[in-house]
Amino acid sequence: MSRRADPGAALPEHPHLLRGLSLIAFAGCALLALSILVADVVVPDHDWMADTISDLGAGRYEYIVDVGIYGYAAALLACAVGAAHAHLGGRRWSWGIYGLILLGLIVFLVGARNEYGDADQDGAVIHVYLVYALGALFAVIPWAMADGLDVASPRLGFAARAVSVAWIPMAPVFFFLPDGADGIYERVLGLVTFAFVAAMALAFRRRADAIG
Repeated sequence: MSRRADPGAALPEHPHLLRGLSLIAFAGCALLALSILVADVVVPDHDWMADTISDLGAGRYEYIVDVGIYGYAAALLACAVGAAHAHLGGRRWSWGIYGLILLGLIVFLVGARNEYGDADQDGAVIHVYLVYALGALFAVIPWAMADGLDVASPRLGFAARAVSVAWIPMAPVFFFLPDGADGIYERVLGLVTFAFVAAMALAFRRRADAIG
């Protein structure tokens, strides 16, 4: 005779799920970094100091960076799923989950739309608006989720706050840089976002270890 679950009972967290999501988050960051390095070598006449990641995503070899972008979108969505499964905070943590879902969608659309300043006018060109939204979300989400990350480790909470503090002044500068330096600067900004994703992934691992 089967037992019916109490709909009001708290459901257990699953350590294997948290470890898997942590792995996806790390792998997504690694895949994007690797795709950029490969494209830097493969794409002809590419200047990694001057040319942005978007430049790598246009033309014959666009699929290389697109794979990395999709991997990073998966990393952000894995963070959202993990944060929902192991809810470590209050309302701000919940808003952070919504933000991570939106970030994952934005990053995916950046790769899928292929609007990289290459004179593509096929339909509405929304790339710049996606970039603005991404910039705004990365300024807010790490700070919003920092208190929850403190539950896993105060160092992870500090790292999340540091990401927001660094991102807010750094991100707008990108739009005013000369063409000869915006490529390397964009890569530095990418590493800042990686730090937040890594903090989330480590929080999931710590949570998984704590519950068995």
